[in-house]
Amino acid sequence: QLTMSLNSSTLLNEENAQGAKRNSECLESLLQSPSSFQDNPLQQLQLASQEVLEKAKKSGRSKCPRCNSSRMFYCYTCFVPVETVPTKEIPTVKLPLKIDIIKHPNETDGKSTAVHAKLLAPDDVTIYKYPCIPEYEEKRHEIALIFPGPNSVSVKDIAFHLQKYTKKGVCASDDDCSREPLLKQAKIETEEEKNPNEGISSSRSEGTRLKKIIFIDSTWNQTNKIITDERLQGLLQIELKTRKTCFWRHQKGKPDTYLSTIEAIYYFLVDYHQEILKESYKGQYDNLLFFFSFMYTLIKDAKCCAGKE
Repeated sequence: QLTMSLNSSTLLNEENAQGAKRNSECLESLLQSPSSFQDNPLQQLQLASQEVLEKAKKSGRSKCPRCNSSRMFYCYTCFVPVETVPTKEIPTVKLPLKIDIIKHPNETDGKSTAVHAKLLAPDDVTIYKYPCIPEYEEKRHEIALIFPGPNSVSVKDIAFHLQKYTKKGVCASDDDCSREPLLKQAKIETEEEKNPNEGISSSRSEGTRLKKIIFIDSTWNQTNKIITDERLQGLLQIELKTRKTCFWRHQKGKPDTYLSTIEAIYYFLVDYHQEILKESYKGQYDNLLFFFSFMYTLIKDAKCCAGKE
């Protein structure tokens, strides 16, 4: 469940290179062939209209309204759509908790799908560039880190394990449960849970103990530098269900179960919604893949027409 990414400028170059090979026969076959839909695992998503992206694709690169850089679809440094993609035409997704994304310093800005989350859920997503990350020590009883490891637990077990963290007074270990300030922190949390203004109902209090989830945005080989940081030690680690990535920049030599950042965020939220909030999933977070699915189809069709598939 690691992160990979996407380069908008390179995407445009790929599109132009492949676009020269497109012709009417290819486009007609794509429209008529049912397999083109069956081969797209993102086809069933409940997405907002992507017409705005179709128009932007045809008009080409445009300026970022903040830094004036030339970009395709959005600016990956300012986290805003370009001038040809009106913000009002981009869907906004409300998330059930906050998300911190820790980006490796060597991860190219233009290659990161993490920016999709910031664009589509701006009020709930924050991106940090390592090593400039928050201190999570006193909030460990309400935070979890998405990372596969020997001590990772499944999404459905989050509430149980966070409860243990709270009962320990947010201890670093079983033998370290006597620090008074942290015990006070646990008591404060208990009072907050009883406060109706926090929006926590008795039936969902177990699930809503989790208030923030952390994702690491890097290649697998770069991850060790971040995951071993002392500020992330002691956090509950979550491993996602096994799913196959649709990412077009798959890491060479790695299994297809290594997800891009936006895929990992999306699948976690779907699991969280069903297994923790105990609610049926009806596409509430599908628009997190608004940009991802469009680019997936664009590149897949281009490769198909070029005879690469």
